[in-house]
Amino acid sequence: MRAYLASSIGVACTAALALPLAVYPGPAHARAAPIAAPGSTQSLPLLPLAADGLDRSVTAPGGDATAPATAPAPAPADRGIAAPRVRPFSLVGVVWDQPSADLRGRVQVRTRAVGGAWSPWRELLPYGDEAPDPDSPELRGVRAHGGTAPLWVGASDGVQARVRPEGVVAGDGGGGAGAGADAGAGADGDGGAGAGGGASADAGAGAAADGGAVADAGAGARAAALPSGLRLELIDPGETPAPPPDRAVLRALPAHPAHPAPTAGGAASGARPSAEAPGKPSWGPSGVPRRSARPSPRPSRPSIRPSKPPVKPPWPSVRPSWPSRWSAKPSSPRPSRSSAKPLPYPSTHATPATPSTPPVDVLAEEATKANAARYSAPRPSIVTRAGWGADEKIRETGHVYSKTVKVAFIHHTVTGNKYSCSQAPSVLRSIYRYHVKSLGWRDYGYNFTIDKCGKIYEGRSGGVTKAVRGAHTLGFNTNSMGVAVLGTFSAKKPSAKAVKAIAKLTAWKLGLFKRNPRGTTHLVSGGGNKYKKGANVKLHVIAGHRDGFATECPGKDLYKKLGSVRKTAARLQGR
Repeated sequence: MRAYLASSIGVACTAALALPLAVYPGPAHARAAPIAAPGSTQSLPLLPLAADGLDRSVTAPGGDATAPATAPAPAPADRGIAAPRVRPFSLVGVVWDQPSADLRGRVQVRTRAVGGAWSPWRELLPYGDEAPDPDSPELRGVRAHGGTAPLWVGASDGVQARVRPEGVVAGDGGGGAGAGADAGAGADGDGGAGAGGGASADAGAGAAADGGAVADAGAGARAAALPSGLRLELIDPGETPAPPPDRAVLRALPAHPAHPAPTAGGAASGARPSAEAPGKPSWGPSGVPRRSARPSPRPSRPSIRPSKPPVKPPWPSVRPSWPSRWSAKPSSPRPSRSSAKPLPYPSTHATPATPSTPPVDVLAEEATKANAARYSAPRPSIVTRAGWGADEKIRETGHVYSKTVKVAFIHHTVTGNKYSCSQAPSVLRSIYRYHVKSLGWRDYGYNFTIDKCGKIYEGRSGGVTKAVRGAHTLGFNTNSMGVAVLGTFSAKKPSAKAVKAIAKLTAWKLGLFKRNPRGTTHLVSGGGNKYKKGANVKLHVIAGHRDGFATECPGKDLYKKLGSVRKTAARLQGR
């Protein structure tokens, strides 16, 4: 009996001890961090529309069909889609098969917020000017596609889209009335053109019934051919992952010259001065500044003492400012003192004396290089790709670099201005996925991106200090960098914080490559609609996208700020 009781008590105690383990998770489960959603893309084909198939198919949350009162019936050539129930998304764009094909039409979308109402119709603007160069493998690859600029719409779960070809009147050869006149109204103003506003102006009296080839219609109007493979891309950025604390942000650093600059004594770059100038850094023989930059009460001692007294008098403490190759000291050994008599015949080993003063053009070149080396700016704080949650698995491996950075092209993303600063990482992840998965590029197109709060984000991977070749200015991606400000600035001014961040970023990055923000330079065009391939084009060191391509980018209100950006960036470099 006692054995039976002992056995029963033991079983009960064992079950009681095991019960908390089954109810409460162990320490390993308690410490596990939540896994962020990776993001996704929904691709919906745009098909020919029936006369009333688009707008009547979608009803508002109250159940009433709102389309008949807000939008006209689509033309026979229109293509589109009505998807009232889709997985949540936050960014939209339209793509097609061939990147070289032009979309001669007008694209409009409207979306329904999650648990909310339908938005007005908004424009999707052209995007062919912000792309890899024409002869780049990135654009000529099998994965590359043409597409519109993406538009940030926020969390949505319903969408309508329509593409209307440009109408061409045979009588006068004019373009469609509405397609070009106000194509930017919706996206630039960020409020849309109203429900179908302006869409009927370029409908034409008739169009090709198949939505593709050019065909005659009853009133003599003709519809432009739309590119093949039109589809609507719905991008979900996923949740923001938690990056390691030491990899989220590159902290700001003070300015320092990339190469040693001449001191007040006139020593050449890389040479060690005999005395330190008060308040100036002391440069070692390797060109690396010493840790202490405090003024010295007396001239500093030489870092390397000679082992025995020199036979000849030492050189003057202040050396000439030209390179050693222009020194008056002959390169051949000095003749021996014992041979004091002149030779009866000319010596075959005699070396002609090098002029003590180098040519003027060489002096000017060396002075320009030395002056450029002394100008630099502090590195601003930069949110890394890990900081904004870039999925490194979707981009191509490896990187492509240019030799240098000569020009910083300023862009706007044309994604609209309806985003909060806390949403900026989500906007970046959406654009990144659109560039890689939808357009088929190797990586995010811009080298850097700036939000409305002035925060700077690392763009295309490869190193923020390096000359990474991006996909931002068609024809001028080599030896340049692209800086994009999140938003649309054709009818809205950029924030002062964003403009200041442009100046800080360009001052630092251009200083690494010895560029004067207020100067000009030349780039060779890779081909575009403004400069033919091979043209040597003079550009501002800080230029707008429109300076290299016939485009509205970066918006007239942001373009007006570039003069002050150049001035501020030069001041930050100490010019």
